[in-house]
Amino acid sequence: MKALIFSLCMFALVGQVSAERLKDIASVEGVRDNQLFGYGLVIGLNGTGDDTDFTNQSFISMLNQFGINLPDGASTDADNVAAVSLTATLPPFSKPGQTIDVTVSSLGNASSLQGGTLLLSALKGADGQVYAIAQGNLVIGGLGAGGIDGSRQSIATPTVARIPNGASVEKAVANSFNRGDTLTFNLNRPDFTTAKQVADKINSLLGPGVAQSLDATSIRVTAPRDPSQRVTFLSILENLDVELGRERAKIVVNSRTGTIIIGQDVTVSPAAVTHGSLTVTINASPDGAFPGAGQDLAPRQEIETDEDSGHMFVFSQGASLNDIVRAVNQVGAAPGDVMAILEGLKQAGALNADLVVI
Repeated sequence: MKALIFSLCMFALVGQVSAERLKDIASVEGVRDNQLFGYGLVIGLNGTGDDTDFTNQSFISMLNQFGINLPDGASTDADNVAAVSLTATLPPFSKPGQTIDVTVSSLGNASSLQGGTLLLSALKGADGQVYAIAQGNLVIGGLGAGGIDGSRQSIATPTVARIPNGASVEKAVANSFNRGDTLTFNLNRPDFTTAKQVADKINSLLGPGVAQSLDATSIRVTAPRDPSQRVTFLSILENLDVELGRERAKIVVNSRTGTIIIGQDVTVSPAAVTHGSLTVTINASPDGAFPGAGQDLAPRQEIETDEDSGHMFVFSQGASLNDIVRAVNQVGAAPGDVMAILEGLKQAGALNADLVVI
């Protein structure tokens, strides 16, 4: 028998019911993060800055704001300055005076931002308004080094840095939390069964008609208009345990490592697949001592796996795809053999699951 050369991961989830808190599987419509973007200058670099035209122009413009006027066409040739882009995430309900983290990325040909300080820069939203102001010393996780022969070595990315709590919120973002008579929960993973379970769970607690599932994603809930009561109302709802709908049958195959992940509810129909010297046969026959006697007989599946070494495996009474993979694994089939069998079953319509190859 050949050595086992690929791994198999099977999640036996059939028959299990998963319950999660509503706050872990859904979000409230209108209550979300907002992305901010800005442009700035980093100074204090140890000769690792930019030599681009837009960095020079930005530096001269900054000097002009402080009353230092340079002649037209002047060049600063400052290699301790770098032009950078700024990005940040503004959480919902952020108020002026609170702080958020900032990510700083080089825009020009700076080789490293290590040791730099970001000058005061505005962070704007998609509407062009300023929502935060950023400034501070950069914390860098990468490292770059170079030799006199021109060789360079980098660890991680020295041209990307962060400023923890480096931006101060200047303006709050309006949201729809306190508007109207209803709130809408949006599921992170759309599923009709889960949407119905959420609505039923809320209605069993608060009464019929309070919650309505609009589609596979959204559940609309009648809510109090008073803000303080609405907060208490949501605190109760988001901690409800909801039974999730079962995922679609899916198989994930990692073509590099040979790992096969089989989800719940994966089944196969009668089929035969031949790949090289390996043959897999799935037969369905009535289960009973006297077939043809007129009684309703449950189908019985038998799966045979054969290789030129003479190995054969027979499974009955509800054999699943797990049994097929286990069988070809025992004869030491290569990852390519298993993938070919799965693809063949899918093409033949004998596999009910989505086949995802990564």
